[in-house]
Amino acid sequence: MLPAPRPPRAPLRVLPLLLCFLLLAGCSGRPPGSAAERDVRGAVADWSRTPPGRLAAIPLEDWAYEVASVRRDGVRARVRARLSYRLAGYDASPAGSERELELAGDGGTWRVLSDRPAPGAPAQPWDLGEVTVVRGAHVLVLGSAARETLDEVAAGADRAVPAASAAWPGPWAGRVVVLVPGTLDGMARLLGRPAEEYRGMGAVTTGRVGAGTGPADRVVINPEGYAELSGTGRRVVLTHEVTHVATRAATTATTPLWLSEGFADWAAYRGTPTTPGQAAPALARAVRRGELPAELPPAQAFAFGGDPQTLARAYEGAWLACRLIAAKWGEAALADLYERAGREPFPAALDEALGTDPAALTKAWQESLRGELGP
Repeated sequence: MLPAPRPPRAPLRVLPLLLCFLLLAGCSGRPPGSAAERDVRGAVADWSRTPPGRLAAIPLEDWAYEVASVRRDGVRARVRARLSYRLAGYDASPAGSERELELAGDGGTWRVLSDRPAPGAPAQPWDLGEVTVVRGAHVLVLGSAARETLDEVAAGADRAVPAASAAWPGPWAGRVVVLVPGTLDGMARLLGRPAEEYRGMGAVTTGRVGAGTGPADRVVINPEGYAELSGTGRRVVLTHEVTHVATRAATTATTPLWLSEGFADWAAYRGTPTTPGQAAPALARAVRRGELPAELPPAQAFAFGGDPQTLARAYEGAWLACRLIAAKWGEAALADLYERAGREPFPAALDEALGTDPAALTKAWQESLRGELGP
């Protein structure tokens, strides 16, 4: 991830949502134990049939808790469960997370006292406080940030959706859910990761890669990093992240990370007057020093916690590689390469989509770097 105002990057493989397809609350997959435990499970099932009233503004459906375990201590019980739900009109598959519920018993009757994320599990938007809902033409924004911020994000995401669709010809829903917490710590809680991993970033995209039923993607805004971006920077950030949502079904473990991140940047800069020198300053400095990359950016160069300049050069190089492919072979060929790379070995995808091989592509990319970034 790059510090603002560079567009942030979406960790495609490390931030999956906990997805499940559970329809019945209170069903654990194993026989319950004592009568008291059955009563606890029954109380959870009854309590979890409908979302809490304070969430009425959120378009929730298929709301369900699956009880995994029950621990009793006298008149108290602690339950581990998995929540699953869908946002109506936006989620093709359920989103959710592991939860921990506390119950109190009185004369054989149990009632739920609290419901919170299980230790180490990501929070849900309502765990951070009151949720404001903003609807756009293509987006649903949920957040605890200031209403002005939520409105601005919704407007920007509404512009990003058609921009992503114009760059990506493949099928996708054409709509997106954006979460806007009030703080960086809130963002970290939604992602279940340390806050330091996201400091200086503007946003990330969660979701599971791979074909099949579309996962419940979320674009999660870092309000601190986002606030530091210019208007152009915010547009680039949102288009980049929405493009990840658009290409999710075509993105698999075989898709090179440079192609995934480079395509998202290419979609974000597409049609703008941004020059390589403006959007790739770190790589430009390296090329002028005679440090021409020997290969297309490897996956490890995109890792969190590494050298910021190495990370910046990786993203900039990935964008310029996709920019080169679109200019030399055509935008349709770039999209074709992306689709093929998600389902077959990359050399075969290159040969079929571009009629070239990895060595020739690398050489063409290096030559373009010299010509566009060199002295």
